Amino acid sequence: MIHAKNIHKFYDKLEVLKGVDLHIKKGEIVSIVGASGAGKTTLLQILGTLDKPEINPDSSLTINGENVLTLQDVEKDNTKEEKTFKIITWSGSVYAVILAVYLLFFRRAIIDDVLGQVTLAVLFLPLFSMLVYYFRYFKQKSKKDKTLSTFRNLNLGFIFQFHQLLPEFTALENVCIPAYIAGKKPSETEAEAKKLLDFLGLSHRINHKPNELSGGEQQRVAVARALINKPDVIFADEPSGNLDTHSAENLHQLFFKLRDEFGQTFVIVTHNEELANMADRKLVMVDGQISN
Repeated sequence: MIHAKNIHKFYDKLEVLKGVDLHIKKGEIVSIVGASGAGKTTLLQILGTLDKPEINPDSSLTINGENVLTLQDVEKDNTKEEKTFKIITWSGSVYAVILAVYLLFFRRAIIDDVLGQVTLAVLFLPLFSMLVYYFRYFKQKSKKDKTLSTFRNLNLGFIFQFHQLLPEFTALENVCIPAYIAGKKPSETEAEAKKLLDFLGLSHRINHKPNELSGGEQQRVAVARALINKPDVIFADEPSGNLDTHSAENLHQLFFKLRDEFGQTFVIVTHNEELANMADRKLVMVDGQISN
């Protein structure tokens, strides 16, 4: 399901991940523990494609058979193209000013002289070429920008310590958002969202907004939102860190119930020893590496 090899990450000169190797099987619940600053959240964000590792020849990251680093290379290409776009835009602006000055001072010669008209046509050719470039750039950029985000939306789900529900929407609407982004039909999406909320014991709260829900209820709405597109992997970062003991225990049990019901793989970063020890495997991070 998840294969990571020689994953490094630097923030300026600080090396946060120092060659992490990782293999997680389909349907596993894996916890990642370690002291603050050990690199747990950074690793989770890279596995979830929310952050990028350093690109080394022997580094690899595959999720459900997809080479994620290749998708992230597409984003890197976008950065190079954006620099080219800025250069051409700046050059084009200067050229347009020069052409405007030429038209202002030599407009009579252009109107009355065939050579002037030919010269003007030639001068407009670069502008036409720029317009063609802009058309192709925006078309390709739109296509490339969707590559990684589409993969993430359809294959990965996320649960964070702070639920990050949108306060102006109801529980049902919050759950539906990722499916709407994926272009799924509203009728099918709402039916699936109601099914998930019912499964999570929230069928009576679907029309309530986040401020009308308890902390545990809000987190269960966030879980439903993570599940709406039926992702293969759920990444959770301190999912019970903001909950009381009873709500945290219920959430922990819920992860295993979800795995048994839907077959998802869970990767959970946590300081909660009870949750960490319940997992199928517990990985301990020490100073940017997974301790054996």
